[in-house]
Amino acid sequence: MQQTTEQNIKVAVDTAVFTIADNHLAVLLVQMKQEPYVDLWAMPGGLITQEETTEDAALRMLREQTGVTDVYIEQLRTFDSPQRDALHRVVSVAYIALVPSADVTLQTTDKYKAVQWWDTGKLPPLAYDHPRMIDKAIRRLRAKVTYSNIVWSVLPETFTLSELQHVYEVILGKPIDKRNFRKKILSVGIVESTRQKQAAAAHRPAELYRFTHRLLKYIDIL
Repeated sequence: MQQTTEQNIKVAVDTAVFTIADNHLAVLLVQMKQEPYVDLWAMPGGLITQEETTEDAALRMLREQTGVTDVYIEQLRTFDSPQRDALHRVVSVAYIALVPSADVTLQTTDKYKAVQWWDTGKLPPLAYDHPRMIDKAIRRLRAKVTYSNIVWSVLPETFTLSELQHVYEVILGKPIDKRNFRKKILSVGIVESTRQKQAAAAHRPAELYRFTHRLLKYIDIL
């Protein structure tokens, strides 16, 4: 069959926004109103404008659709199946973002019914190819925490080593040996002691730490 070179292709962005909520890895989703996806859930996203880069568009849509700002964000990959959108031929550039849930006040626009954090292990029915996108995003996130310091983006300014280990265990979905974790995390120099103790602790107060860098740094952690 002869292939045509004529194009009528739209470019969109979709962002998998992750946080740690109620001891599980959660992803932010919006509930659709538009046919044929009514009541299905989706990652925040939409079409880019003529003047935007895909990252600019991702940040704008996160702000408009969810109220999320000032996030760590990185490009995941491009999803370009001709069948991924039932209405148009849409190529989507997917992103990953990480935020501390305590800093996010969720809001959405009239375009959507609701916005909500969902446990990644108990996702609702999803629109488009977003099940595949979220699966790829989780795989990337789990890999990246082993060789970078990106967990700074889901933790407060100061934290205990137990809280830090808990974040790694939730993201990786498995327990980590406490002694080995603490030895390694202190040896690679991504955190430092504040020389302060945890306030109002029920038992012996734990020492508080902070990240030496709250910007992306590549280092062998796990």
